[in-house]
Amino acid sequence: MPEKFNVGLVQMSCGPDPDENVTKAVARVKEAARQGANVVCLPELFRTQYFCQREDAALFDLAEPIPGPTTEAMAKAAKDNKVVVIASVFEKRARGVYHNTAAVIDADGTAKGIYRKMHIPDDPLYYEKFYFTPGDLGFKAFDTASGRLGTLVCWDQWYPEGARLTALAGSDILFYPTAIGWHPKEKAEFGAAQADAWKTIQRSHAIANGVYVAAVNRVGHEGPADGGIEFWGGSFVCDPFGVVLKEGSRTEEEILIVECDRQHQETIRQHWPFLRDRRIDAYGDIVKRFRDGE
Repeated sequence: MPEKFNVGLVQMSCGPDPDENVTKAVARVKEAARQGANVVCLPELFRTQYFCQREDAALFDLAEPIPGPTTEAMAKAAKDNKVVVIASVFEKRARGVYHNTAAVIDADGTAKGIYRKMHIPDDPLYYEKFYFTPGDLGFKAFDTASGRLGTLVCWDQWYPEGARLTALAGSDILFYPTAIGWHPKEKAEFGAAQADAWKTIQRSHAIANGVYVAAVNRVGHEGPADGGIEFWGGSFVCDPFGVVLKEGSRTEEEILIVECDRQHQETIRQHWPFLRDRRIDAYGDIVKRFRDGE
């Protein structure tokens, strides 16, 4: 396991043509590798524009199996460029069963496994419960050429339990492929607070678990000109004490390259031993929905 490795985050816009989006993603993987990345993470559902803005059964036709065309293209890109790739896919598991899935592909092009998004939102313009069955594989970490990595997906960002369990599986870094943005009419009043909360909660996962966190978002406006979603970019990597090492813009496509150092992680965990001091004997009630009347 290398002591140091470079993360590449591909912050990109997504157009209406799925094939063009995949071609762009392949080119961005190549460019990230050229800049020194060892692990490249793409945004959530990068093959298409964010179709969950409406409920339309015809859009199930966008789904594909794993392995399938997108994972095969990403496997080739991983092998050609000798990088680990994390690719988010609209997975068709069976007739009528679909998932929002992140595939982890090693630097030799082999599939290391998949993570199926566990927390599924249902909000205005984020109608994901219509499309996605909640994940059933639990929270996982994968051994790759760059070490043991874990991925969650977008809405999972808000849940400390998922981050904790992925860290406890041995992951040194949590990747969050993401598609999040503002409702344009709400941006002036709520935008700054929403984006700050998004970054803050993920920095807190880094601190609480002593892991690096890497979140990669898309940019651009998708949907009707007088509505839709303005994806806010802001992709970032923070260290195991929540220090933001690099952050993307709100509007531009770009590739972020960030070095991660496992010795730095070890030092932070030695001085801030949160995992050591957990009272695992006292947390049984965490599996309850709510502690009614207590």
